[in-house]
Amino acid sequence: MVAFYWSVIAGIFLIFDYINYALPDALSYYPADPYQGGISYEMASLIVLLPIYMLLMWFIRKDAVRDPSRNAIWVRRWALILTLFVAGTTIAVDLIMLLTTFLNGEALTLAFVLKVVVIFVVALKCFLYFIADLKGYWERFPMRKRMADVGIGVAAVIVIVAGFFIVGTPAQARLARFDEQKVSDLQNIQYQIINFYQAKQKLPGVITDLNNSLDFGSIPVDPQSGEPYVYKPGEGLSFELCADFNKESRTNRGLYENQGLYETRPMAVPAVVGGKGMLQDNWQHSAGSVCFERTIDPSFYPPFKN
Repeated sequence: MVAFYWSVIAGIFLIFDYINYALPDALSYYPADPYQGGISYEMASLIVLLPIYMLLMWFIRKDAVRDPSRNAIWVRRWALILTLFVAGTTIAVDLIMLLTTFLNGEALTLAFVLKVVVIFVVALKCFLYFIADLKGYWERFPMRKRMADVGIGVAAVIVIVAGFFIVGTPAQARLARFDEQKVSDLQNIQYQIINFYQAKQKLPGVITDLNNSLDFGSIPVDPQSGEPYVYKPGEGLSFELCADFNKESRTNRGLYENQGLYETRPMAVPAVVGGKGMLQDNWQHSAGSVCFERTIDPSFYPPFKN
């Protein structure tokens, strides 16, 4: 029963993560790396525990064929009744949540409706499966039981394989993490350049001028290639930071633009582009070599007093 409940919960959460990734919430600006979240754990749980559950059930049923009295053991019957209770309660709560959201006048988003449907379908299937078991239906029709088990296995495989098409493979996710680390490094370098300007009232001539063992330490390098990031000082207080990215950054920017909210959304990094709006200070990028143009506004970052 532990293997069964764990497998069902992992499967539901796995599908939820797929829905969250395919239909991101407009209130979440930066989508999380799926494989750094629950998806890898949920996939592993489903891959390991569902076969264990089915194997244990096969042994139990095989033993019950030799000794039919085992079907009436109170532990087994209570386990089935508990499962039916949980499944029935889940269906009722699921419908209550759907109706409550509708009656409150809240928007029934596609992601919310899909999650409700997933819970309803899974709970209903579990309820029908175990009520048939409680009534001895599978003992009377063993071939149908085998077909039902095969269907469960196929459904689990489809759910797992679908993830590679929805969120990409773990190898693709690793490339995305490289890109995230590069953006984080560039943000760090940008902060050090600002700090350098505030301390010396000028921009560094080359990126190695930022090395300071007493303060920030060594300048980060590209974690994928091991090469230094490109720094290009420009006119006045302008400069560029460049890096090579594996793929285009995935954000919810389109959601905000469609709703007219993007320009008022607070950014996660301090603005250094004076008077040009927040759209000029983002870290969205395409695949390949990308340079981020920055200009320090002294009114936002005044020099340090001696």
